[in-house]
Amino acid sequence: MRINPIDVLLFLLLKIVKFFDGRQADLKYFDPETVKNILVVSSTAIGDTLLSTPAIRAVRERYPQARIVAHFNIKNMELFENNPHIDETIPYHGGYKKTFKTIMEFRKHKIYLALIFHGNEPQATPMAYLSGARFIVKVPNTSEYRFLLSNRNQIFRWEDFTHGVEQRLKVAELVDCRISDNRMVLPLTKDGESAVNEFLENSGIRETDTIIGFQTGASTLSRMWFPDRFAELGKRLINSYPGLKIIITGSPEEYEHCRKIADAIGKRAIVSAGKIPLNYMPALIKRFKALVTGDTGVMHIAVAVRTPVVALFAVADPGRSGPYYDMDKHTIIKKDRTCAPCASKKCKHQTCMENISIDEVFDVIRQAIFKSR
Repeated sequence: MRINPIDVLLFLLLKIVKFFDGRQADLKYFDPETVKNILVVSSTAIGDTLLSTPAIRAVRERYPQARIVAHFNIKNMELFENNPHIDETIPYHGGYKKTFKTIMEFRKHKIYLALIFHGNEPQATPMAYLSGARFIVKVPNTSEYRFLLSNRNQIFRWEDFTHGVEQRLKVAELVDCRISDNRMVLPLTKDGESAVNEFLENSGIRETDTIIGFQTGASTLSRMWFPDRFAELGKRLINSYPGLKIIITGSPEEYEHCRKIADAIGKRAIVSAGKIPLNYMPALIKRFKALVTGDTGVMHIAVAVRTPVVALFAVADPGRSGPYYDMDKHTIIKKDRTCAPCASKKCKHQTCMENISIDEVFDVIRQAIFKSR
């Protein structure tokens, strides 16, 4: 494993700074009544950040007087710009990019409490500490930077939590928050609904048409189902349901990938990749009768707007990262991993996904979504 000298230098520097830091930062000294400025960190992928929104709601409910500053990934922060529980967002640029500038932005807000819901080390905890925050809470708290945390005396590991939402809610609970709702927060906007209506109308889709969405891409190859299987599934659905339209979602970079699948399906398949911006995706997915997807951030958008999902899992554990509620709406197709040990996110193969057949997915859609046998 290659050691980054910057990581080593940062670690040693923080050890020294923390040694001379005279502030009483353990949670036993935490007084909820003194909280004025809060930093909430969820700086990774779309789904990871959506899973943090129930905890952020709980923080807002407990600290209505506080200013809440969010640190979200610049690649997806536009999706959360209408979150009613956040006052301001400061972007995470990835790795050490613009680290000094970001820390200076944090320090302007006189952060008192930093809550790390999901973030990569060695950036998340050191940056929270360098923000000037007196109290820093993170779960799990087993990394080499736990000496900076206010909750370091009680160990929490990933395996202590069934689902990612529960892990994030634990962070909120540790700072005196009560959990009233575990649903994700993703408001629709009028601008988004208007743009989606225009896109659908221009694509020949009427208000009464039934739409099935296909999210064909994923963050890793091992989580992607095969393009030819999506294409064949689309053909079967269109042949079985005459009024059905299929929309293939994706990022602008995935346009060609999506277009090839749409071309293989035929005229009633439309590509939205590159045409609908990320912050309008909730309004689009809200119009779907269902979304067929792997373990993706778009899956969590669908869950947030209460669109049924048919989720295809092999490498990941749906109990930890799949739909968390409304389980009567959603169907998970889970296959066993084919390799041991599993390379998980680092896997560059689709061997596990080969076990999910077109017949199985089609039957699930027919039975669970269209209620036909």
